Amino acid sequence: MSAIPISPIQQKQRTAIIDILRGWALLGVVLMNYADYSFLGLDWKTYKPGLPTNILMGFANIIFAAKSWTMLSFLFGYGFAVLMKNIEQKGMNPVGFFSRRMFWLLMLGVINSALFFGDILKDYALMGMVLLLFYRASAKTAFICFVVLMLAVPAISGWVNTLPGQGGFDALVPIMPYLQSSNIFKVFYFELLGTVRFEFLNPGYAITVHFMMLACFMLGLAAQRAAFFTNIAENKKYVKRIFWGSLAFVILVGAFFFIASKMKISLKYYQPGFWVLMGSMIFIASAICWLYIAGKLKAFFRSMQVIGRMTLTNYLTQNVLALVLFSGVGFGFVGDKRLDYGYYLLFGFVIYVTQVYFSKWWLARYQFGPVEWIWRQLSYNKRFNNAKPQVSEEEISRALSVQPVLAKEGIINPPHIESTT
Repeated sequence: MSAIPISPIQQKQRTAIIDILRGWALLGVVLMNYADYSFLGLDWKTYKPGLPTNILMGFANIIFAAKSWTMLSFLFGYGFAVLMKNIEQKGMNPVGFFSRRMFWLLMLGVINSALFFGDILKDYALMGMVLLLFYRASAKTAFICFVVLMLAVPAISGWVNTLPGQGGFDALVPIMPYLQSSNIFKVFYFELLGTVRFEFLNPGYAITVHFMMLACFMLGLAAQRAAFFTNIAENKKYVKRIFWGSLAFVILVGAFFFIASKMKISLKYYQPGFWVLMGSMIFIASAICWLYIAGKLKAFFRSMQVIGRMTLTNYLTQNVLALVLFSGVGFGFVGDKRLDYGYYLLFGFVIYVTQVYFSKWWLARYQFGPVEWIWRQLSYNKRFNNAKPQVSEEEISRALSVQPVLAKEGIINPPHIESTT
């Protein structure tokens, strides 16, 4: 038997809907991360936003707040399962390979922590090692783990809220002068120290968020084991059921909160707010899948797909540009009383649209984003050519011959096999 070549998955083999979901999540990430800078230095006791700002905040909270990192966590779990399967098929040690891959992701997370106090790459790297314990789990086992974790999270959240600790934006106020400094090293110091205060010393983040992250991992792992996205067109009826089921779940839990507040029922020790978060994320993901299967918004989804193929590069770039916009090294817009919440969302949106066009330009020439390419080489401990291979006339003819069938099924730019993280 001939040896299977050891190389990362090619772009033509990616699952389109996975990249589309990544692209959508990345939009929420840049909007909410930039919005965080608008909150730095605010006195919440005296701050009274106007009606337009309240509307924007409400919309952003419903559609994007915490839905993006949970969706990316779900996709991380999915990609993990794909990666482990591919690595085993190539005859490599999956544990050793994934451990090396997470080590380099952790290094990227450390670097990114100097760019943004809310970095999540280090969390994926560390929690990814926990996920490694379940890499042989079946769809049923992974889903049961997801359910158990989601039942436990409200109790964990209630317990965590009784613990002493510092966190939130108030913990960053004393070190704000470092961010506003024109010295780049002081800015890096703010971001690193802010990471410690905002995340490590905040029990709500350090404990509860990581349990939620693991729950998302397990749901993504279950989805891959069930080949849910591989056969997304065939699973249309299940997508619809998930859409309506998650919507009903969110409404019911929301109604429970409303009734509990009116009846003064204490939720101090069991706080199911994270159920609304998870249900909302699943509802949004299923809505995107339904529209995708139906062949709607094709141009929009193509844009989501192309930026989603370079998620890591674009995420890091967003944080570099945030330093330029908000720190004293650049324009110093953080804490600027002339700028309302909406301007920070606008900054994020403009950068996101620019990244869509950059991603299209880059991927027309190369197989992977620059950071993805470097990470893959470090993971495989092998050098790969990143130049995009030329497509032969035979391959073009073959693709055109199946296009009418794909169009009939309502599938946009379908893949051959699944993508990895």
